Amino acid sequence: MSRDDVIRKVRDEQVEFIDFRFCDLPGQIQHFSIPAAELTEDGFVDGYGFDGSSIRGFKHIHESDMVLIPDPSTAVLDPFRDRKTLILYCFVHDPFTDQPYSRDPRLIAKRAEEYLLSTGIADTSYWGPELEFYIFDSARFAQDQRSSMHEIDSVAGAWNSGIEEGGTNLAHKPGYKAGYFPVPPTDHFQDLRSEMAAMLAQVGIQVEVQHHEVGTAGQAEIDIRYQTLLRQADNVTLYKYVTKSVAWKAGKTVTFMPKPIFGDNGSGMHTHQSLWKGGKPLFYSETGYAGISDLARWYIGGLLAHAPALMALAAPTTNSYRRLVPGFEAPVNLVYSQRNRSAAIRIPIINPKPAARRLEFRCPDPMANPYLVFPAMLLAGLDGIERRLEPPAPIDKDLYELAAEEAAGIATVPGSLEEALRAFENDHDFLFKGDVFTKDVVDAWVDYKWEHEVNVMRLRPHPYEFQLYYDK
Repeated sequence: MSRDDVIRKVRDEQVEFIDFRFCDLPGQIQHFSIPAAELTEDGFVDGYGFDGSSIRGFKHIHESDMVLIPDPSTAVLDPFRDRKTLILYCFVHDPFTDQPYSRDPRLIAKRAEEYLLSTGIADTSYWGPELEFYIFDSARFAQDQRSSMHEIDSVAGAWNSGIEEGGTNLAHKPGYKAGYFPVPPTDHFQDLRSEMAAMLAQVGIQVEVQHHEVGTAGQAEIDIRYQTLLRQADNVTLYKYVTKSVAWKAGKTVTFMPKPIFGDNGSGMHTHQSLWKGGKPLFYSETGYAGISDLARWYIGGLLAHAPALMALAAPTTNSYRRLVPGFEAPVNLVYSQRNRSAAIRIPIINPKPAARRLEFRCPDPMANPYLVFPAMLLAGLDGIERRLEPPAPIDKDLYELAAEEAAGIATVPGSLEEALRAFENDHDFLFKGDVFTKDVVDAWVDYKWEHEVNVMRLRPHPYEFQLYYDK
């Protein structure tokens, strides 16, 4: 849509409110709304003001004024509001310099696409994230100086197989790590996921498949069709909004936490990616390993070389590393393979067509900010292409059955957010190409993660420590 198309749509469909959306640095979508009559042609140029000092990772209080410039191509009707509301994603600008704000995550995604085009290597990148999440009936948590608790519950949770539910128990609850692909009634949430898929289609996101994932208690996956980088980053944030809103209306709650349940599968965001030029796929070769080209192999080399640093953006929470534990089928090994799902990078070969040749980076999780992690992966891959980085030889054996000497030679992802941040601090220059990322973005990300996540966790006793140590 153009600016004029949006204004016409607002008038013709009698839209009452415009909901402006933008992303803070950690990755949460923020918004405010205006009456539709306040949306003008000039507003698409001059923007709409807000207080940036209250947004995580943005301005200080003495430089708080910022403006949102609506992006008309993102216009979509909000299917959840009582009053007809049009959503517009925005870019953030500094009103005093009239320049785009360097810490605006959508700007970073836009610049990544511009940089790709400038390299001459490719003109388009396609992204296909697979977001996993849990559906719960209840999620209670609290924390203060003397106490800590959390409790999640689900009618489909394996832990509820022995309780009385109104004097009975209808069973059909997936066991731990036993939730993959059962039909209803064991799959409790077929209809709920179908409603989510239908609502995603209503806001313009094409769904390819939806199913129960491995975990008990309604772990779910809804895969969406590949898209270009900025558009897919928008789609990921809209995907979260839709799935959470559908669940909320049904009396359920959705979480994208990587590891909400001990002893069961975590939730990842396996990210498929490919490069194209002139409408032709660049990752395909008839003679290459798993059908991939030299270009794709060098791209993989860049991803693996920068993987420890990338994890600060791809697995950006302390909880992320409860999922990425060696020996538990997690994609922690920094190798690539055409079939091995414990490898960091997999080459899907189910579809033999050249257009389907892509790579799947399996380390990210849904807590990643897509506007940052997609550009970071792209820049790492392009660095590999520019330097013709050869990755380690592919491994198609069971990585958990390797001899000790062979396993010792395989690098793994960092074991904690602290390790990932240190790797990021030591390896981030590749992000500066094309001014996609700037130093203040990198510094703000690192400072925020240390101050608001790593250090606050360090200061608090863990509840399980009482079981380990209280009586010692």
